[in-house]
Amino acid sequence: MRFDVPTLFSLLLILSLALAVLLPLQLGWRHSLGARHAQLSAAAQAAGWALLLLPQEIHRPTATLALGLLSASLSLLWRATYHWLPGRLGRWLHWGMPGVVMLGFGLGWENPGFRLAWSNGCLGLQMLALAASLMQPVKRGPVGHLRWRLLLAVSLGLAGLLNLARAWLAGMDTGALPRFDAPHPLNVVFALTANVCVLTAAIGVLVAWRGESEAALRQLSQVDTSTGLANRRAFQQRSVDMISMARRYNEPLMLVVIDLDGLKTLNADLGEDRGDAAIQWFARCLDEQKRLGDLVARIDGQRFAVLMARSDLVGPPALDRRLRQALQEAAPQALGIALNFSAGWGKLRPGDRNLEDLLRRAETALYAAKHQGRGRLCAEPGLEAELSVAASA
Repeated sequence: MRFDVPTLFSLLLILSLALAVLLPLQLGWRHSLGARHAQLSAAAQAAGWALLLLPQEIHRPTATLALGLLSASLSLLWRATYHWLPGRLGRWLHWGMPGVVMLGFGLGWENPGFRLAWSNGCLGLQMLALAASLMQPVKRGPVGHLRWRLLLAVSLGLAGLLNLARAWLAGMDTGALPRFDAPHPLNVVFALTANVCVLTAAIGVLVAWRGESEAALRQLSQVDTSTGLANRRAFQQRSVDMISMARRYNEPLMLVVIDLDGLKTLNADLGEDRGDAAIQWFARCLDEQKRLGDLVARIDGQRFAVLMARSDLVGPPALDRRLRQALQEAAPQALGIALNFSAGWGKLRPGDRNLEDLLRRAETALYAAKHQGRGRLCAEPGLEAELSVAASA
């Protein structure tokens, strides 16, 4: 096979079409906005090259649309990176550039040098802007790994510089740069680079999507899917830092354990769906009543826990009152039934080895609340006296 310029561009079209078909099959469509925009970018690029490489004379509307699609593919790729790396610069540049490319290219159709300089210059600037946005410092986002950003930035930067070189030659002399698929040294280099850049961009997208998927799996492993609160595993892991901070700065730390009353009866009378709805609604209500900085989790079935950092002894009773008042006012209207709960709480002691020691005492207080008739808050042994002293002081 002779790798002349038309052959290289034919390979570019085949590669673009293959990616437009394979990316949706690999990445899926519904779960990632970043992957979705990357797939649309591949489809727009394949359509643009297909229109430019049609085995017939290219007319003004066809060529203008083709250049607009190529520019739109870069805009969509920028949008994909924005979902993975929030805060990227260049929103208006990328969304406006396809129209700018098409307008200048269409109006300058009669001047081959101008239209080549315009289209290559605009696309080159767009590629360099996208490469620069990828190298911005990453402050937040699920997939900020340098490897895929650097891969995309280098390939796009190189292609952008070659586009600017083609634009400069076309602008300096109309005959200096023939049609893009004509045998010219710069066209050969550009075609080779374009093939490599399309392939490396696809690899970068796959690496970014994998990182996003891994981040989502890590998040799911720490969240109770029914309520959206932290699960028991995440609660135990995060409690290590909170306990360490409390001990380091000699600050109080309280734990409240809450158990919904009458859930088994509710499931038996109205069905498990109503019971699940009650648990979900209670979880939202509990999350709304917590203080900023409190850690709330669903630790087991109908049981919840709140770890309260820098809380004095009146903190747990205050949370209990707020939560009961919210339930009394809103539960009958929201669920059609009344909700109540029993709760127990404890205080971090110097001899506690970990969360389990504190949790054991708080659950003992919870069992005491249930034995005393439910619908109440009990403290671990000894705390009631401390609370009375604190209230009288």
